Amino acid sequence: MTLNDLPDVTFIEANAENILNNMIRDYENAYFESTGERKKLYPGDPIRIFLYTQALREFQLRVLMNDAAKQNLLKYARNEHLDNLGAFSKTKRFQATKAKAKVKFFLSDAKSTDETIPSGTRVSPGNDLYFVVIEDTVIQAGEMEAEVNTECSTEGVIGNGFTPGQINILVDPLPWIDSVENTNTSSGGADKEDDDSLRERIHLAPEGLSVAGPSGAYEHFTREYSTQVEDVKISSPSAGVVDIRVLLTDGELPDQTFLDGLKDHLNDKEKRPLTDDVQVTAPTTITYDLDVTYYIRSDNSDKESELKTEIEAAIDEYIIWQRNKIGRDVNPSEIYSRAIQAGAKRIEVTLPSFTTVGENDVAIVDTKTVTYGGLEDE
Repeated sequence: MTLNDLPDVTFIEANAENILNNMIRDYENAYFESTGERKKLYPGDPIRIFLYTQALREFQLRVLMNDAAKQNLLKYARNEHLDNLGAFSKTKRFQATKAKAKVKFFLSDAKSTDETIPSGTRVSPGNDLYFVVIEDTVIQAGEMEAEVNTECSTEGVIGNGFTPGQINILVDPLPWIDSVENTNTSSGGADKEDDDSLRERIHLAPEGLSVAGPSGAYEHFTREYSTQVEDVKISSPSAGVVDIRVLLTDGELPDQTFLDGLKDHLNDKEKRPLTDDVQVTAPTTITYDLDVTYYIRSDNSDKESELKTEIEAAIDEYIIWQRNKIGRDVNPSEIYSRAIQAGAKRIEVTLPSFTTVGENDVAIVDTKTVTYGGLEDE
């Protein structure tokens, strides 16, 4: 059962009209008991107006009390309340981490003595983002290059995805260094875990009370490894074999370093049953082309530029939506829905057509063509 399958819960009724009606009735009854006279509080009566202000205050209090009570339930808890619920299952929120990259330093000339690249030396891909050398690295006499480990100075995903050669600016000059460049794609940076991800891990935590075996247990231990894990697919293609497919944030495919680290994590003797052969891979990719033309109502011509931006952003969001879940069919209906909600009058989707995606596959766009067709009357 998922959390979404649970029924909604209301602890206290919060209806301003009912509260006001009850206050008016109680006042009229109390007035009769006190004076023996019947008094009706009609609209416009000063006392009724005063009771209305008190009814609104009680309504607000009930809303707050209802929300406070819901913070004790996993389905609704957020922020620090969710962290406290996680304590029951020893599930902590992942904190932000910094991306790492290997960077090679090239000397202008071979030196007759050892030279040291000091820790703290900064390199950069530009845009005020820096990667810092983690520890002192000695370049032996006669050597012309050295590879060092660096860490982004800024936490989060901002440091991920710089491909080899893109981190190529030496910020803190060393007179004997000619150039620098990263030799692998920077990775490992993650933002602080959001509530939805933490909530899902807390929900799965009971699966991890024993070693892995059920698919839920393997999913729990996989999500436990990194907050970058967006989706997990667990299957057993043959006896004793556990096939685990992983997607990262925004549908990014994990590199081999991530997969190797995850496999080591899952193969811990306290997690993996002795007889399981755990295989950790990225999902198989299938590609599709996207070719759409969209139109805007002519009576929206005054905000044509703004709508074009929003509609094309919605199409880009569809592309991410399509690739961030394993086994999700290529569904052009989602393009229609997102584009119309963003302000399009209509949209023509030439490609893609509906395509069934295998349970271990993920659909990724190959060629994207988005055309603005212009303004149209109703």
